[in-house]
Amino acid sequence: MKVGVIGVQGDVEEHILATKNALRNLQIEGEVVAIRKTGIVPDCDALIIPGGESTTISKLIFANSIAEEILEFARGNGKIMGTCAGLIVLAKQGDEQVAKTKTKLLGLLDVKVKRNAFGRQRESFQTKLDMKYVGEIDAIFIRAPIIESVGKNVEVLAKFEDKIVAVKQNNILGLAFHPELSSTKVHEFFLKF
Repeated sequence: MKVGVIGVQGDVEEHILATKNALRNLQIEGEVVAIRKTGIVPDCDALIIPGGESTTISKLIFANSIAEEILEFARGNGKIMGTCAGLIVLAKQGDEQVAKTKTKLLGLLDVKVKRNAFGRQRESFQTKLDMKYVGEIDAIFIRAPIIESVGKNVEVLAKFEDKIVAVKQNNILGLAFHPELSSTKVHEFFLKF
């Protein structure tokens, strides 16, 4: 199995390490690569769009034609996980901050997101969260978005204080938090799709 982590900005190394550990835990032979240029996405079995700064990630993947490869990968039912900023980039619709920054979205996940819904950096926090199919996890929220609404084909996997923070639509997993910073449970769930 080859897993690609979009490596233009954000928690790239943390996702690479968590994915390698998840593959080892599941006893799956594979490699994990950072994707910073075109030509690598088509050879992957799974993709991760990490947390970071959504406007920057969006600009770089569209400027470097990686976005087109991600869209093609999704059309072929490739599995994709987006965390925090990655969730925003995957979304079909954003809030006024997304519009104000002219952040281009991939539109692959039928959700509307709100950036920085829990506040700025100093309001970051960690909490226990019960995630469907995964169980209890430590969820770390850093300038995290929330999912304000979901389409009919989107399954809600977790909420925090009645706010949607994890969803699944077919082979796409969207998370408002950073699973790569706490354990490999979410990565293992994703790799087993």
